[in-house]
Amino acid sequence: MEPILIYGYPAGSSMGLVAAFEWLREPYRLCRVDMLGEMRDPSYKRLNPRVETPVLVTDRGDVLTETMAIGAWLEARDTERRITFEAASTDADRMHQLMAFINTGFTAAFSPLWTAMEMADPDPAMQASLTEFGRSQVIERHDRLEEMIGDGKYLVADRPSLADAVLIGVARWLDVHAVANRNRWPKLSALHANLEADAAVQFACELEEGKEPAGSGACKGHVALADILEKYGS
Repeated sequence: MEPILIYGYPAGSSMGLVAAFEWLREPYRLCRVDMLGEMRDPSYKRLNPRVETPVLVTDRGDVLTETMAIGAWLEARDTERRITFEAASTDADRMHQLMAFINTGFTAAFSPLWTAMEMADPDPAMQASLTEFGRSQVIERHDRLEEMIGDGKYLVADRPSLADAVLIGVARWLDVHAVANRNRWPKLSALHANLEADAAVQFACELEEGKEPAGSGACKGHVALADILEKYGS
């Protein structure tokens, strides 16, 4: 069977993994999940008790959660090194370093902003505090990432890798939360523009919006969440 990636909308970090599957060019399927609706139904906990995306149903029918774990699954199957690098190489080490930073401190910096935005019982004073703190954290993490990246077109090499996939799903949150102008970070801004222009990223974004774009042909269609829960929800 083809692996099935469960990705979330709107503005899910999992969008980058859809692009990664496109770059890999191996057959896969998708499941599009409304993170503000379907994902909050108690039944979703049968798939991921932490109520998050992404989730991967592997080609063996195993359920795998967490971005880094799914990234490792992809890396192990990238025999042609389309989105990764030779094991133990300098490029592989750098890719892992960047992925780890982006998936931890960089992504977590946005948590106060999401909390303020999605608060079930709005509290203006708390929301203001969360927003102020969140913006300062996001700016600081962007400063650090700007220092870490080089002058290349992508994070590691002259082609996009898993590190770019992990970044692009989260980088657009800067605009979602109107934190600061991208141009404040020239290297990141240029990288973001390169990724936005990429066909696989555009494909992933259009799927998020509910459109039916023509991708590389690797995607073999969508599977309904109900069907996945029935078959793989423990």
